[in-house]
Amino acid sequence: MKTTTTYKLLILMMIFSSCTKEDDSITLLDVVSNQVINLHAPQQGGSGGGPPTPISGEFTKFDFSTGSITISDTDWDIGFRGTTIIVNGGVSLGTTDEPSRTGDAAGYVASGTLSSVSQVDTTLLSQDSSNGYAIASGSGNGWYTYSGPPTFLITPTPGKILVFRTADGKYAKVEILSYYKDSPPTPDYRFSQGRYYTFNYIYQPNEGVTSF
Repeated sequence: MKTTTTYKLLILMMIFSSCTKEDDSITLLDVVSNQVINLHAPQQGGSGGGPPTPISGEFTKFDFSTGSITISDTDWDIGFRGTTIIVNGGVSLGTTDEPSRTGDAAGYVASGTLSSVSQVDTTLLSQDSSNGYAIASGSGNGWYTYSGPPTFLITPTPGKILVFRTADGKYAKVEILSYYKDSPPTPDYRFSQGRYYTFNYIYQPNEGVTSF
């Protein structure tokens, strides 16, 4: 009787252990790879070839979890206005029409390709502040290079990948392909419409996972 009882207990423990392991297993969501075409990021003011005027206008906000533009005051990760990119984390730089930061988003510029930047370096993440943006603005500082005369073109700097922590703590990486509508292979400032972003992105939807 003791032997039979022992076997029964062992079997029950094995079944319980097996069920517990199955219950504790976590199914990871698939990493999302997508392309956004012609995201319009208008602005008012700036130089525009004449005397500079104060920059203003609403930012076009983007949410990685939905893969779309949003007008929400809170559920957004990054925002675009002209050549400026902001994150929903930190504080405003204080420019006109800049939205309040309500999330914990952050970002940095990595060197490499979209495929080679496979791990988030969390030590490099920074948030927007009163001193500057996480993705630095200005030619050669962040994601783009301005050619100046005679071509006057905004061109994504080769080998620059934008890495983001989203407002709710997930991660994404972005490769900007073009700043001009319909991504002309050889844009011409006289005819090509600027402030239309086309970019590839990869979104890691799993909490705490820093690889892509």
